[in-house]
Amino acid sequence: MSYTANLRTRYTDVVVPHMMEKFAYKNVMEIPKLEKICLNQGVGVAVNDKKIIDAAVDEMTRISGQKAQATMSKKAISNFKLREKMPIGAKVTLRSDNMYEFLQRLISIAMPRVRDFQGLAVKGFDGRGNYTMGITEQIIFPEIDIDKTNRISGMDITFVTTAKTDEECLELLRSFGLPFKKN
Repeated sequence: MSYTANLRTRYTDVVVPHMMEKFAYKNVMEIPKLEKICLNQGVGVAVNDKKIIDAAVDEMTRISGQKAQATMSKKAISNFKLREKMPIGAKVTLRSDNMYEFLQRLISIAMPRVRDFQGLAVKGFDGRGNYTMGITEQIIFPEIDIDKTNRISGMDITFVTTAKTDEECLELLRSFGLPFKKN
């Protein structure tokens, strides 16, 4: 018995026919797919305290369900007391079933917990079919225990697709269930 994520079956059952109808693709292989989801958290105050990086990596690991890794600085900046190859953040790249499971939790559990949520802004597209959104508090995820959190920090979530235009990417993500603002 094999496991298939709910959104993966939704892609084949709902998204593919919808995209074929909306954009009139000639071939099923032209339909855009979600390739990966990248989570990134910059922790600038970690220059003074290394435990903050460990906490950020641990939180990202719990949120994503996959081991996070610390990101290192590329160059030294003396005004920020930053040296080359110092840990300054955490990142995770999700693919396959982990990606679909994270997207399911983001849509159904985390986003409804955001206070005064009006929908996602449509200005986060990069012109090449990718979408980036920011989250101001990591505590919207149920895996994070608020009592054990030392500091509230945000993160960036990037959806990398095979879409060629922003319109295709918007329609793909909208058909997965991401709640975008109405214009």
